Amino acid sequence: MKLQQATRCALFAVFELARDPARQLAAAEIADKYDLSVNHLAKVLRELSRAKIINSVRGAGGGYTFAANPKRLTLYEIVSRFEDIHPDEAEAGASGGVTGVTGVTDATRALGRVLTEIDGITASTLKSISVATFLKLGR
Repeated sequence: MKLQQATRCALFAVFELARDPARQLAAAEIADKYDLSVNHLAKVLRELSRAKIINSVRGAGGGYTFAANPKRLTLYEIVSRFEDIHPDEAEAGASGGVTGVTGVTDATRALGRVLTEIDGITASTLKSISVATFLKLGR
């Protein structure tokens, strides 16, 4: 699965902030560590803040802290804010779930079902991995 830049930024930021929830980090610190655009990361951090995954502290000496429960927050809840990973049976029926294909054939229907199943497996896997587990995998 290829993740968009915003999704990777979100996962890196959550990983860094969740490692020590009491520590406050500036966007520039996270961006420097992962070689990210500070402007792009700032947009992602705003989205994570709106979702109450992180807290934002404004002003001089401001930054971000982790706000969620790492044992309950899953990767799905983060990734799905930036990626379309929701299995959609209705879409699969129209074009076989295959983007850019007009007309429904047995092959497009079959491929659509396979892609829908892959989306479902991906969603299930992401739902099964908590941020706490994500942190353990990084050690």
